[in-house]
Amino acid sequence: MKECEERELWIMGLGEKVERGALVCSYLAEANYWARTASAAELSECKPLGILLDISPYSRDGWGILLDIKTNPETRDIPVLPLYLSEEGKVGEVFPVAGFFTLPVETDYLVERLAVLGLTEDIEDYDLQVLVISRKGEEKVAKALELLGFEVINAYTGKEGVALATISHPYLIFSTLMLQDMGAFEMLERFRLYPQTRNIPFFILLKDSMKEGERYAMSRQVDHLVRKKVLSREEFLSYLRRRVHGH
Repeated sequence: MKECEERELWIMGLGEKVERGALVCSYLAEANYWARTASAAELSECKPLGILLDISPYSRDGWGILLDIKTNPETRDIPVLPLYLSEEGKVGEVFPVAGFFTLPVETDYLVERLAVLGLTEDIEDYDLQVLVISRKGEEKVAKALELLGFEVINAYTGKEGVALATISHPYLIFSTLMLQDMGAFEMLERFRLYPQTRNIPFFILLKDSMKEGERYAMSRQVDHLVRKKVLSREEFLSYLRRRVHGH
């Protein structure tokens, strides 16, 4: 798939109400990013530099779009930054996820992506731990990480994951999207509260399909996290600079 002619950032998940993307587009334009709203159908034509994806309850199937992007080998490398846009299009929150992988994980692809992101360079010099948080322990993910030379620690609930991360300070964290006690986005918010875990790359493991009820539950959970918060233009752009230039 060819790159888009302009190094564009696309805002997706808006459905019919594309005007909800206007404020984000104006923020990006002021910071000299080329941005526009786009539909999922346009992904068959070209590949943007990155996608900002609305996953709020006001979104039009943000979760479905995320799954389509990440299950398709043509598009799964495109960085996706999930965000919460209010009904009027104000930015409620940005969720700086380092990346998404679909389950069952393809070992070669996982290894390749971590290498592209520069996350395998220090393995030989240091004993590095990776925390994998899932209900049943993702054996295939653990094996792929161990092949690379990481030591894997498992946590089976979000609470346990947060406790282990603050104590052991892992090099990377992988979590399934839904756990019994909390979702991955809530966990990410908690990691951001602590200086020792704030900057650990956090990857989300997605099932290759989500039922309607699961999508709704995730949107509600994200809604609960954000409540009435609004990010300023500067706060929003600080996430984007880290995201686009950090990868």
